[in-house]
Amino acid sequence: MAYQDSHAPVIRGPKDLGRLSLAALGIVFGDIGTSPLYALRECFLPPHGVGVLAGNVFGVLSLIFWSLTLVVVLKYLIVVMRADNRGDGGIMALLTLVTRNVPRPPRGTKGYRRWGVLVTLGLFGAALLFAEGMITPAISVLSAVEGLQVATPVFQPAVVPITVLILLGLFLVQRRGTAAVGRIFGPLMLLWFVVIAALGLPAIWRHPAVLAAIDPRHAVAFFTANGLHGFLILGAVVLCFTGTEALYADMGHLGAKPIRFAWSTVVFPALLLNYFGQGALVLERGAEVVPNPFYSLAPELLLYPTVAIATAAAVIASQALISGAFSLAQQAIQLGYCPRLTIVHTSAEARGQIYVPEINSILMVACIALVLAFRESTNLAAAYGIAVLGTMMTTSLLVFAVTRQVWGWRLWQSVTLVGCFLAIEVPFFLANTTKLLHGAWVPLGVGLLFFTLMRVWKWGRRVLNDQLEAGRLPIELFLADAERRHLHRVPGTAVVMTSLEHGTPPVLLHQVKHNKVLHEKVVLLTIRTEGVPRVPRAERVQVTELRAGFFQVVAHYGFMESPDVPSLLRWAERFGLQVGKDVSYFLGRETLLRNEKSKAPGWMVHLFAFLARNARPATHFYHLPPNRVVELGAQVGI
Repeated sequence: MAYQDSHAPVIRGPKDLGRLSLAALGIVFGDIGTSPLYALRECFLPPHGVGVLAGNVFGVLSLIFWSLTLVVVLKYLIVVMRADNRGDGGIMALLTLVTRNVPRPPRGTKGYRRWGVLVTLGLFGAALLFAEGMITPAISVLSAVEGLQVATPVFQPAVVPITVLILLGLFLVQRRGTAAVGRIFGPLMLLWFVVIAALGLPAIWRHPAVLAAIDPRHAVAFFTANGLHGFLILGAVVLCFTGTEALYADMGHLGAKPIRFAWSTVVFPALLLNYFGQGALVLERGAEVVPNPFYSLAPELLLYPTVAIATAAAVIASQALISGAFSLAQQAIQLGYCPRLTIVHTSAEARGQIYVPEINSILMVACIALVLAFRESTNLAAAYGIAVLGTMMTTSLLVFAVTRQVWGWRLWQSVTLVGCFLAIEVPFFLANTTKLLHGAWVPLGVGLLFFTLMRVWKWGRRVLNDQLEAGRLPIELFLADAERRHLHRVPGTAVVMTSLEHGTPPVLLHQVKHNKVLHEKVVLLTIRTEGVPRVPRAERVQVTELRAGFFQVVAHYGFMESPDVPSLLRWAERFGLQVGKDVSYFLGRETLLRNEKSKAPGWMVHLFAFLARNARPATHFYHLPPNRVVELGAQVGI
């Protein structure tokens, strides 16, 4: 089934563009907007930074300028944001766009292996985004609070406790939602960008020659002068474009045009003014400002207000990553890569605002643990870049598949485009691998953990579904047998949840076996997740009347939607299905046992069983009334 509508906002004029662009400042640009707090500093800070020489300052500024231009503007704003999935973006949307246009080949074939590589790439990129979601709040808030040390060393012992308290408060308020305060995120980030631009201007005014760093020859001269050390500095330069993936991921909420407009008119100019201002200050005052060139730009009287605004911006950046992690978890659940989790909709108006308690708890513990373990933002910076680059390289490879399979490009065109992207990203990634022993192992370890969980869950569900398919009884045979046996029919409607569209649900067989009755009306309900973000309501449901009071209902949802079965059944009344008020819901619950004939490693079986035991009940996930649900269990060997 094809779904053609896009859910991106409609822009009717300058007023809509301005409103959405302001919202983009608060939703999209928090992470990259707070990078000036630590990015340039890491290029010069001992022991890994280069010496504070004029040539090095010009070289680093040139690298920052061209990194922002090539990665953010060329790759994401011009190319990647064209690869939307019905208006939505993000790593999962890109993965489903590719897999939807590349039919899954039979197992064991060469094509199946290539298909598996695409899925593996997408899942690992998504797993690294979870890791990034752990590091961003920690490094952003910690680097903002460290500004207090610039005012007086007395605050140094308080930096970590203050950071922990801010993070604790941030995660504890998630359950209340951010709809109320979210309206001020855009104006606050606009104020932040005005402030950082204003901080950089005086230093540039005093040393306008610093603007010559735009010339890429300074970057070339930097590598020539510093050799291998200059190459390794790319591991710090990458910090200037962390958060770029958010430009693509939030396309569905805002549309591409407001994001591009906000970048070109506010974000990019403000970032350049601040980075070049920091560079001018380093040229002027030398090594004394290297420990914190950002806060050294602020006049002494304005230092505390600057710290306050920076902390607010860091919290907004963190909120964006937390919300992104919630959304990513929801998509993974719907696409079958994650067990059911609790999904709470925190806003009646904004459908995309959700809260996932389990993910919130994991992020909270991880962020606070990172702050307590690393204690300084400069230590966390070593762990940050590799997660960012891993996700970006994954996006590049998936874009290659999009250009070939969706856009119909020739091979040489796709290779040329993606080759240019990788020519930029691979050196950055290699430079970051040298930091593995200094913290870069953290995001890789976290990413590998989440990747393993998703792969094992998908594998386990596939094995279970294969067993159901192998032993399924065609529904026509069941109906014929039921009529022949003259089973007693009791009043009311039975809604039987099943993944088998054309077979008899095992839970129905168990119900008949033990109770030897059928309801007057039986609805076999299958919920399918499509490879699109959202499915139009008019195309939500297909109702087929079988016979003897049996109905087959197939419901279609997008991977960014949460199924609500009672609401779905009310909608299905428009298609001739009348369930009435006396409804019982029948669900199956499998008890998993290890099959002695299974060739799967034991750890995979045990891990899948653990995930299945701890998955949230289907009752809550599908919004079923608990007093109307009947669960029938069965033992299944895997």
